[in-house]
Amino acid sequence: QVQLVESGGGLVQAGGSLRLSCAASGSIFSSYAMGWFRRAPGKEREVVAAINWSGGNSAYADSVKGRFTISRDNAKNTVYLQMNSLKPDDTAVYYCAAQLLRAPAAKMDFRYDYWGRGAQVTVSS
Repeated sequence: QVQLVESGGGLVQAGGSLRLSCAASGSIFSSYAMGWFRRAPGKEREVVAAINWSGGNSAYADSVKGRFTISRDNAKNTVYLQMNSLKPDDTAVYYCAAQLLRAPAAKMDFRYDYWGRGAQVTVSS
């Protein structure tokens, strides 16, 4: 089992940047595929980005491609989401998730077993 805690959310002006972190504990982090998701008010949950167990492969939603970067540091049991050129439409609660999976591809779906509690990101216009 793994526990996940997000940090780094906050309020930023449009065009600004934030970096979210997700610290994992309780299991062998390097055996887990990781993903970032978000839910905006009144909208469905959305897959934002995902990264495979080694960090060798990542994938992004079209809405964030070229602006967001997912990365991981297996020595620190942490996955990151660097968010640049933020827009008001990026306002949401951001969640990280983990799935025990050692596969080449990044996992861009909702079938993750472990979820964090979320971090609020608010982008003002």
